[in-house]
Amino acid sequence: MTSVPPVPPVPSAPPPGCPAHEPLYGPEFASDPSAAYQRLRAKGPTAPVELAPGVRARLVTSYAAALHVLRSPETFAKDPRRWNDLADGTVPMDSPVVPMMMYRPNALFTDGEEHRRLRGAITDSLARVEPSTLRGYVERSADTLIDRFAPTGKADLLGEYAQVLPLLVFNHLFGCPSELGVRLVEGMSGIFDGVDAEKANELLTNTLIELVELKRARPGHDVTSWLLAHPARLADDEMVHQLVVLMGAGTEPQQNLIANSLRLLLSDDRFGGSLSGGSLPVEDSLDEVLWTDPPMANYAVHYPRHDVMYEGTLLRAGDPLVVSLAAANTDPSLTSDQRAGNRAHLAWSAGPHNCPAQSEARLIAAVAVEKLLDRLPDVELAVPVEELEWRPGPFHRALAALPVTFPPAAVGAPSPDDAPAPRSGSVPGPYGPGAAYTLPATDPVRPRSGWARLLAWWRGE
Repeated sequence: MTSVPPVPPVPSAPPPGCPAHEPLYGPEFASDPSAAYQRLRAKGPTAPVELAPGVRARLVTSYAAALHVLRSPETFAKDPRRWNDLADGTVPMDSPVVPMMMYRPNALFTDGEEHRRLRGAITDSLARVEPSTLRGYVERSADTLIDRFAPTGKADLLGEYAQVLPLLVFNHLFGCPSELGVRLVEGMSGIFDGVDAEKANELLTNTLIELVELKRARPGHDVTSWLLAHPARLADDEMVHQLVVLMGAGTEPQQNLIANSLRLLLSDDRFGGSLSGGSLPVEDSLDEVLWTDPPMANYAVHYPRHDVMYEGTLLRAGDPLVVSLAAANTDPSLTSDQRAGNRAHLAWSAGPHNCPAQSEARLIAAVAVEKLLDRLPDVELAVPVEELEWRPGPFHRALAALPVTFPPAAVGAPSPDDAPAPRSGSVPGPYGPGAAYTLPATDPVRPRSGWARLLAWWRGE
C-alpha cells in the first residue's frame, strides 16, 4: 500500500442499501457468512459493505491485506474520531453499531504513545493473574454450573453454561460485586446485540464508574485494583474505558469460543469417538474454531490516515476499514489447510492491537470444554447441527442457543484434593466464600433471549 497525491473527484459511493454494499447485519448473513465472504472476495481484497442500515465501510477479506492493515499503524489508525460519516452526522449516534465503534479513551481505540501507555497497564495487570488460580476457579465454577443441569438430562449449553462462566470469571478477576455484575451483563449485552444500544452504553458506563469508585475506596487482589495502582496513573474515565474493552473482550467473544468449540466437537465426525480421550480433541477444536468461526468475525476497525490506493481501489482517509478475521482465515490463497496446532490465524488480531489476553482466553475456553465433556461424556446435540441458529450482527459469530441432551447424571461429591468447593447453590464471589453469588434452588422458567435468560438466572427469578 502506498500513499497517493490528491485525486480528482470520483463518483459518489452508492447509497445505503445499494446491492453493491453487502449487508452484514441480517439473518441471511448470520446463517451463511461464508457465502457473503465469497461474493466479496470476487470484488477484490477489500469490498464495500453495510454494517447496519446506512453505515458503510469496506471489509478486508484477504489474509495478506489483513496482515498489512493490522501491522501498519503508520498508515491505518484505530482512533474512530477520524470516522468521516460519524463526524458529519451521516451515521447517527443512535445507530446500533456506534457503541462498538465509537471513540473511548482505551487501548483499543488509541494510537501511538497513548496506546502504549494504556496497553501497558492492561498487560502488566493481567500478568499478575496466576494461570493455576484461573484454572482452579474456572473448574470450580464449571462444576457448580454443571451440577445445576446434570440431573435433568438436557440443557442449553449457551444460556446455562457458555454465557455464564465468562461472566463469573470476569466478576471474580475484577473484584466486581454481584449486584453490579447484573447491570454490567445487561449493559454489555445490549451493546453487542444492538438492542437500545445507547441506553445500554449509559448503563454500562455508570455501573463501571461505581466499580472504580468502590475499588479506589476498597482495593483488593483483583485486576481493577491493579489497574488503579499501575504507574500509568489512569484517571477514572480511563479506568472505566479500559474495563469496557476488557469486559467486552472477556465475555461475548469468550462465550462464543466456548459454544462454537462445543458445537464443533458434538457435530464433526473428525472429533467423534474421542471426546473422553483427553485434551487433544479439545485443543484441536479450539484451533479449528479460531480458524473457521472466530468469536469476533469482523472487527479490528481501522481508518486510513490519508488516501491510500490498494490493488486499484481507493481507500479514502477516514472511511472505516473493517478487517474480516473470519474471511482472512479462510482465504483460498492460503496454501495449507492444516489447522490443528496451527496458531497463524488472525482470531486474536495481529500487530500492536492484538489481543493481550489470548492465553487467558484460551485457557478459560479449554477448561470449560474439558470439564463439560468430562462430566457429561455422552452429551449430544438435541437438534441437527444445521438447525442451530446464529445471532445476527456484523461483528460476532454467535449461536442463539446450543441445546443438548445426555443421560441424567447425579451431582458428584468434590474430590478431597480439590480446593474447597462452593456451598450448594452458590458460586464463590470476588470477596471470598462469604460473598458468594446465590443461585436459585430450582430450575427457573427461562425466557427465550439468551441474555434475558442469564439475567433471570443470576437474579434467581
